Amino acid sequence: MTTMSVCVRRAAGFAVLAVAALAALLLPAAPASAHAVLTRTAPAAEAVVQQAPTEVTLTFSEGVRLVPDKIRVIAPDGKRVDVGDPVVTGGTVTVTLRPGGARGTYLVSYRVISADSHPVAGGFTYSVGAPSDTAPTVDADEIDPFVASALPVAKYLGYAGLVLLIGPLLVLAFLWPSRLPRALPGRLVWTGFTLVVASTIAGVLLQAPYASGIALTDLTGADLREVFGSPFGTAHVVRLFALAAAALLLPQLLRGRGGVADRAILGVLGVVALVTWPLSGHPAGTPVPAVSVVIDAVHLASAAVWLGGLVMLFGFLLRWADEGELGAILPVWSRWAATAVGALALAGVTQAVIEVASPGALVGTAYGRLIIAKAVLFAAVLGVAAYARRLILRGAAAGRPGTMRRAVAVELGVATVILILTAVLVQTTPARTAEASDATPAGPVTTVVTSSLYKLEVQVEPATVGRNNVHLYAYTPAGKPLRVVEWQARAALPAAGVEPIAVPLVRLTDNHATGSFSVPSAGSWQLRFTLRISDIDQATVTATVPIT
Repeated sequence: MTTMSVCVRRAAGFAVLAVAALAALLLPAAPASAHAVLTRTAPAAEAVVQQAPTEVTLTFSEGVRLVPDKIRVIAPDGKRVDVGDPVVTGGTVTVTLRPGGARGTYLVSYRVISADSHPVAGGFTYSVGAPSDTAPTVDADEIDPFVASALPVAKYLGYAGLVLLIGPLLVLAFLWPSRLPRALPGRLVWTGFTLVVASTIAGVLLQAPYASGIALTDLTGADLREVFGSPFGTAHVVRLFALAAAALLLPQLLRGRGGVADRAILGVLGVVALVTWPLSGHPAGTPVPAVSVVIDAVHLASAAVWLGGLVMLFGFLLRWADEGELGAILPVWSRWAATAVGALALAGVTQAVIEVASPGALVGTAYGRLIIAKAVLFAAVLGVAAYARRLILRGAAAGRPGTMRRAVAVELGVATVILILTAVLVQTTPARTAEASDATPAGPVTTVVTSSLYKLEVQVEPATVGRNNVHLYAYTPAGKPLRVVEWQARAALPAAGVEPIAVPLVRLTDNHATGSFSVPSAGSWQLRFTLRISDIDQATVTATVPIT
């Protein structure tokens, strides 16, 4: 077996290992957490209202899109009471209901698509008059296990394809010595190209069942049309067209015959394709999507240039090129790598600031802690890269390819760990969303307590530690507004030893009073209300309200 054959086999094996290392990131992965949070509903979750509402509204932390027929309001008898299609305005979804709803508990079930293309599903109940003995139910839309496993595989094979396509293509176009064979590195480029195409097609096919909560075998033409009509589908179609156009120019360039015009066109097509990743992912859902999309595209391009170039150095150039060729190639590569790493660091820091949003979220969320770990490892890989750059600047690298190759191997190894953390980051809810979800109050707590003389509807808002407002509505046992002569209220937290404190109330109408009180700590607060409805008739009731 010739030395060249051995080198070819080793290089091919390294390329396979590079792809396998990236694919290995997928083993613990699951579909990314949805990044839209349900922040408020009307009626509030678990509320008891006296009059049947004519509509239900759901407010999310970012803009959402509807999944056809996936928002339903189920009456106590199990029948749907929602009418027509819900209306979406940004992050607010309004569902119209049939008038004159019956007494009892209603279930609101929803499934929408967040701005980052991930589904958000859930449900809550509210009651009219009084809760039912048993609440209505609806079958949950679970993500099919095959879809759940295939989605991250398709996504990260696409990232592996970018690394094997962009970096090696640039090296072949601008740094490859004319005497060296181009066949094997060309196959590496085509492997990357194939992975990107396959990932894109798989992404579209899997998005439909992922969004709708169905199995891949239940996929219909209508489901696919829904995906193609979304920003996610549009971005993937644009990517496929850009790749198809690039496929016409790649053969000439890989043979070393492409001209300046061909390279410029390929560059434009590459930029168009790269932008489709952030347009169909998390950057589209940030508070500043235009900035995040550009930053994420720069981040992808920089990583692909840097890592793909390292693959070419380790797998081919440091084995095949002679000292004179390396002396010409390595200084140019060093400048490329420095630029790519600098852009990668700047883009990463900017995106982290956008996604983390506050110092507390940096250390208080899983996303923030992963950012810290990634930054530490990135600092380590910068140290290795700086050592390699010093070898190059001293002119020693060309004469010591073995030392340089070992440095590149360490650099690739640490970069692989960084990619693992990046894989986990993509699957983790951004810190800004996690913090908002934790901080978002459940909304007003509404409950109804009764006595032999009256029925009292109690609303406490926002039901969190701090200043809370209380609204009281008095009704007869039959549900008609009741005139109250005198209102009294006291609040206590027996579990924490908080003795009853008076809550001053102000009469607004005959059956409506309001007041406010300060809650020093979370827990199940007991609110005692005494209502006098005549000179001699009065009764006391107690409502337990959870304060978070």
